[in-house]
Amino acid sequence: MSSRRPTLDTVAREVGVSRATVSNAYNRPDQLSERLREEILSVAARLGYAGPDPVARSLATQRAGAVAVMLDKGLSAAFSDPALSIMLDTLASTVDTGERSLVLMPGGPNGGGPLPAAVARVHADVVVAYSLPNDARAIAAVQQRGLPLVVVDQPADAHTASVRVNDREGAQMAAHHVAELGHRDIGILSLDLIADGHRGPVSPQRIAAAQFHVTIERLAGYRAHPAKNPPIWEASESVREFGREGAHWLLAQSPRPTALLCMSDELAIGAIRAAREIGLVVPDDLTIVGFDDTPAAAWSDPPLTTVRQDLLQKGRQAGELVLRLLEGLGPGEPVIIGATLVTRTSSAAARQRRLPR
Repeated sequence: MSSRRPTLDTVAREVGVSRATVSNAYNRPDQLSERLREEILSVAARLGYAGPDPVARSLATQRAGAVAVMLDKGLSAAFSDPALSIMLDTLASTVDTGERSLVLMPGGPNGGGPLPAAVARVHADVVVAYSLPNDARAIAAVQQRGLPLVVVDQPADAHTASVRVNDREGAQMAAHHVAELGHRDIGILSLDLIADGHRGPVSPQRIAAAQFHVTIERLAGYRAHPAKNPPIWEASESVREFGREGAHWLLAQSPRPTALLCMSDELAIGAIRAAREIGLVVPDDLTIVGFDDTPAAAWSDPPLTTVRQDLLQKGRQAGELVLRLLEGLGPGEPVIIGATLVTRTSSAAARQRRLPR
C-alpha cells in the first residue's frame, strides 16, 4: 500500500464514482442511496481516509462552521455559573444544525474578555460577546475584523444585535418587595463593577467608574429602596463563597441590615449560609433576595425569593440572532427580556431585631 495519505480522489477512483459523489457521502448524504453511501464509507475506512479536510472545506465555502463565544473571565465561569451554563446550552442547541460548533473564548483571571490577539486568530463566522465590560478591547477587535457580532447582556450598544434583560426593572421589583415588607436597613451584594478582580466594600469612586452595564442597572434598581447609602459589597465572580464572604461583612455593619439584595442566586445562597453561621434565621431575622431564578433558587434552604430572567429565552434569542446574521441580515432591533419577581420563603416581614447567638 502506498505511504501517501489517501484523499477524496483516492476513494473516488477505488469506488469508481466522481469526486463530488464521495463528497456528498459525507456532506450531503440525502443525495445518495444508502447502499452507495455505505460502500463509499466502507472503502474510505479500508483506505484510511477520515473524511474531507475541514480546513480545506472552510476555505472553499468561506465558512468556518463555528460560533465563537467570548467570556468575561476564565472557562470555570461557564461551569460554575448556572445562569451562564443554561444560556450557553440553549444557544448551542439553537445554532447547532449538525454543521456548527461553539468555540469558547475565555477572558483573563480578572475579567475583561479575551485578548485582542486571540480574537484576531479565532476561526469563526459569528462572535457572541457574553457580559463583557463596556470598554472591552475584544469588542473592538471583532469589529476590526468585520465579523458579525451578537451581544448578550453587555456591553450596551444600540447598533449591534443584542439580547439583554430589563435588569433595572427587575432590581426595582426586589427593592420594592423588601420595602413593602417593612425592611428599612438593607445591604447589597453586588456583581463586579470594574474588571480588576476586586472583592470587598464598594466606594462611591468605584460606582462612578463602573464598567459593567448589568451591575450598573441592577444597582440603580436596588437604590429605588428608601434606605440611604446602603452598604455594598462587591464580588468578583458569581459564586457562593463570595456571597458568604460578602454577607459576613454586610451583617457586621451598624445598623445591621434586615434584608440583603443580591445580584445573583449564587451570591444569595452563599449569604444564607453566612446568616446561619452567625446564628440568624432566614427569613425570621434576615430576608434575602436573589436574581436569575436558576434551578438552585427553588431548592435552596429556605427556597429563595428572586428576580426571574428567562435564561432559556435569552439563549434561544441569542441563537436566533446568530442565525439571522449568518443569513446576511442586519442586526434587527435589540431584544429586551422582561423580569418578574418570584416570591418564596427567604423573604418575610421585618420583625423585632434579635441579637445573634
